[in-house]
Amino acid sequence: MIKGLQWLMRYGYLPQPDPRAANLQSEEELSTAVRTMQRFAGVPVTGKLDSETLRMMNRPRCSLPDFIGTSELMRRRRRKRRYALSESSWKKTDLTWHIRSYPQSSQLSRDHIRNLMFYAFQAWSNSSALTFREVPSQTADIMVDFAASYHDDTYPFDGPGGTLAHAFFPGEHPISGDTHFDDEETWIYDPRNESPGHGTDLFAVAVHEFGHALGLAHSSVKESIMMPYYQGPVGLPHLYQLSIDDAMGIQQIYGRRHHSSYPDQDIPAPPVPTAPPIPGLPPDKPGEKPSLPALERCKAGFDAIANIRGEVFFFKERHFWRIQPSQNLVSLEPAQTLRFWNGLPPDFKSIDAAYERANDSQIVFFIGSSYWVFSDTRVNEGYPRPISDLGLPRSTVVGAVFVWPHNGKTYLLEKDRYWRYDDKLGHVEPGYPKPVTLWKGVPSELDDVTHWNDGHTYFFKDTHYWRFKGGNVEADSVHPRSIPRDLMFCSDPTTISPSGPKTGFKGEDGLCLCKSSGQIKNSSLAWILILLWMIC
Repeated sequence: MIKGLQWLMRYGYLPQPDPRAANLQSEEELSTAVRTMQRFAGVPVTGKLDSETLRMMNRPRCSLPDFIGTSELMRRRRRKRRYALSESSWKKTDLTWHIRSYPQSSQLSRDHIRNLMFYAFQAWSNSSALTFREVPSQTADIMVDFAASYHDDTYPFDGPGGTLAHAFFPGEHPISGDTHFDDEETWIYDPRNESPGHGTDLFAVAVHEFGHALGLAHSSVKESIMMPYYQGPVGLPHLYQLSIDDAMGIQQIYGRRHHSSYPDQDIPAPPVPTAPPIPGLPPDKPGEKPSLPALERCKAGFDAIANIRGEVFFFKERHFWRIQPSQNLVSLEPAQTLRFWNGLPPDFKSIDAAYERANDSQIVFFIGSSYWVFSDTRVNEGYPRPISDLGLPRSTVVGAVFVWPHNGKTYLLEKDRYWRYDDKLGHVEPGYPKPVTLWKGVPSELDDVTHWNDGHTYFFKDTHYWRFKGGNVEADSVHPRSIPRDLMFCSDPTTISPSGPKTGFKGEDGLCLCKSSGQIKNSSLAWILILLWMIC
């Protein structure tokens, strides 16, 4: 039973445990999740973890969840079409790829692996307007790695069998599109399935994972390569064609193949993974309860706000709330910061500022005159360090910090002044501090500043926030807007707010950037999502 529950949570059929701890899944919720899983997998729908269902759960499969967003929203989407989109895509159709690492021990040569990857990409370009080109550089759009167990992305592999591979959806993050294969699997080339049980067909798995790297989620159609379960070899790579379901899905995102264009026919030659979303909270201790009431989120006035791995964390005192890219709160109840990042001082009162570094995706926390650097949820050796190490005056207390998308620079704010910091050099730039009045239309002594997944920058103060599109230094005319109403699922009749964060932007040095993958829909759709989230 416990293993079944963990499986359902891992692959998106049940929500992760409430950060406080004590909530258990009701029998009705469990039965509904099992029925949904059974329908998706094509096994008899009983609502029970019977032997056939458990056998399906034990089959090798992709490690990505079957649902992106709420399960109810996904069910409604599949009533219109069977293929599923991840709601993220590349903003171009000419993509590059590169194999960064190969299997440590494999019967397949490097050239053979490169050829299989070439034809796996070609399967998608044959049915869409996409083209693919292998490059010798690690600046490629899609990076391919073979790795075992923990491999710097918080999605560890589990050895032979079980999860086979995973890929990250398109976006602006350095790891977007990257594809990882479990190096402990026995990867083989067996197009005619002449050696069943002797290994896993690399080509079949590569076609599936590249579908994710291009923006497709899992499909429940048996003929689809995007079914989450490994279904064996799919035939000779150069003759392989996508199913109708997969072809329709990729064309929905990138359009049909132009008759006058052909995918790159060069036979292959040989991302830098940084970090995907922060993992879920560990189980709470029995009887442990947050000391901060849930409704504190409705008062806003957060101490620090940070976009970490595409999720926005709202810190208040010793707790935080967390908004997923789907715009859902993980829980209405706050989580305890120390149970997540336990390298922070046990007696800290609040976080002054936090952010994810742009150059290496390390997470930085500022408390008083010191700062801590974390790799995911583990504090790095040698921390805390004095804030003066960054080139700031010793008495500085950083009250806000953010990376401006249009130039990739980090900005450290203290009350009414700011410094521009170069993460690569590890030092503030000369000529600072400067007055915060550079950004017009916001009050002084901000609570924090962060970039959203839409590419815009958001300034927060008390119960309001201001949006600055791209590199603009003037707030949108429709701002300020209400934090409780727009972001915290609270009633706030005193503030009428237009739609939430959207995509597109421009900049401090005049640099213009394209929109990023994350989107928050207009206000009417946001309320529909809220209702669906509450129902689920």
